[in-house]
Amino acid sequence: MTSLFAEIALLPTGWDRRVRLTIDGGGTITAVETGAAPGDAEPLAGPILPGMPNLHSHAFQRAMAGLTERASPAGDDFWSWREAMYRFLAVLEPEDVRAIAAQLYLDMLKAGYTGVAEFHYLHHGRGGRPYADRAAMSEAVISAAKETGIAITLLPALFQSSGFGGTAPTEGQRRFVNGVDDMVALIQEMRRRHAGNPEVRVGLAHHSLRAVPPDALAVATAALRAIDAAGPIHIHVAEQTREVDQCLAWSGARPVQWLLDHAPVDASWCLVHATHMDDTETRRLAATGATAGLCPTTEANLGDGFFPLLPYLEASGRWGVGSDSHVSLSPIEELRWLEYGQRLRERCRTLAPLGKAQSTGLVLWQAAVAGGAQALGRRTGALAPGHRADLLVLDHDTPSLYRREGDSLIDSFIFASETAAVRDVMVGGRWAIRERHHAAEDRIAAAFRRTVDRLSGA
Repeated sequence: MTSLFAEIALLPTGWDRRVRLTIDGGGTITAVETGAAPGDAEPLAGPILPGMPNLHSHAFQRAMAGLTERASPAGDDFWSWREAMYRFLAVLEPEDVRAIAAQLYLDMLKAGYTGVAEFHYLHHGRGGRPYADRAAMSEAVISAAKETGIAITLLPALFQSSGFGGTAPTEGQRRFVNGVDDMVALIQEMRRRHAGNPEVRVGLAHHSLRAVPPDALAVATAALRAIDAAGPIHIHVAEQTREVDQCLAWSGARPVQWLLDHAPVDASWCLVHATHMDDTETRRLAATGATAGLCPTTEANLGDGFFPLLPYLEASGRWGVGSDSHVSLSPIEELRWLEYGQRLRERCRTLAPLGKAQSTGLVLWQAAVAGGAQALGRRTGALAPGHRADLLVLDHDTPSLYRREGDSLIDSFIFASETAAVRDVMVGGRWAIRERHHAAEDRIAAAFRRTVDRLSGA
């Protein structure tokens, strides 16, 4: 048993004082006392709040962040960025992905993410040749998560076609392609290898409706359900208007409409982006209990568009945030820009509370930690008995937080701070970051630099 004592803590009921947490040896909170005496509990250095799950990550893309910002005379969009991404990943090997992911996950932890859903579609060697161990790339990201201490939900991604109607994959996509049987075998193998580790969960990703034909989507979904009835299922959907137009031409339906009509979407699903929905799709998605996976900094970087947040919230839709291509690794920046995007559209302020007299920051943080926990399939998102002990300790002496209390503390954290406001980070009852430092950060940084040096030469 471990006991922690915080003068201020964000509990499911709101802010409370003199909070003592008891955590069992497996990393689960067993008791929460308020108005308590510290006793022999470890005193924490600042206010505490639940850690943020990152519900959408492509780890390898961190090493190319910032390298696609040179303008082209022909114009640039998501599709031209995608071709640059394909050229970059063509030279990656498992040891490269491990080094990149380790640096990424360490930086995520320092920023306040305590878990990550790795939407993992880079499976094979160059030219699409499988590795001797077909799980080599999956093991690379799980090994990186273990080294850093972040919790991981691995989502091996099914990918079979380059467009609606089963168009053959392009040369740049050959490393992604798997049959359904091979994908199910990979999921089963990863579950076997990491059984009993509470910080590793394995689910399934359908890359997109473009990349997964209907029959394959149905068979793979049913196969996962036979393995794990509540296993997380994620899918990219309706990110770009071109995707919407192509889906309409192929099926006569919009992407989210088609998915809700043809797949058993429920609370275990996460629809990543879902940027371009009409009013009916928005209400229908909210009614399923699924999570909308929002990645505002990546969606802005790629020119995707604005998610229909206000009508989705009015329909009681669940959502969380992810860093996706990792042009930003800050959960507070994702939340900030989610709210700011709506303010720019509506030319109004404090929109997430939907007109209620509530803290905007509190509404955003609590919704995102709950939706992210659901999407990762982990019992986190609250400092409460039965939940994993994933938490952040803020530095109350940071200028942006000094003398801030209660809701003004979370508002200042999200809208006026940088990630340096995060002092300590715990995942599953174990400290991953202490005083903004990770025990292995020098070794991880050196491996990352060696990898970037090699890739620059390639």
